Amino acid sequence: MAELLVVIAVVGILAVIIFPYYGSARGQLALQRSANKLVQDIRRAQGMALGTEEVGGGVLQGGYGIYINKSEDDKYYIYVDVDGNQRYNSGDQKIETIFLEKEVFIQGFIPSSANFSINFKPPDPIINIKDEPGIDKENVTIVIAQREDSSKTKTIVVNKAGLIYVE
Repeated sequence: MAELLVVIAVVGILAVIIFPYYGSARGQLALQRSANKLVQDIRRAQGMALGTEEVGGGVLQGGYGIYINKSEDDKYYIYVDVDGNQRYNSGDQKIETIFLEKEVFIQGFIPSSANFSINFKPPDPIINIKDEPGIDKENVTIVIAQREDSSKTKTIVVNKAGLIYVE
């Protein structure tokens, strides 16, 4: 009987010690998963351009891309660049809307902009990174953060050479 009380006491003490860190660890894990998913989806759009997938019976000349808008901080889009301008606009076709985990949001971009299009034009693929006014950039850093503690962030770096990674 005494052994059972000791075991219950030890389990209770461990629970009290571990419980406060559970929420923080869950948030960090959601942040890491979301960063990795975004990198994976950017590479998927790149792979679609490398494979020059067909849309509507012909090879797409405009390419594929990722569109991220800071005002829609819980999601981003994979799109087909129908008009060939190497950036997302209302005439382009959204292939998929991807939602971030609920604990995570898009905090911003470096360089600063309201939105970014990362476009891969086949067959090379040529990489175009364009900000809201449509100005070509050499790279973009996408910052995502935890909703509960926005000081906890992950950054995703994309450059025109095709390097895509989480810092």
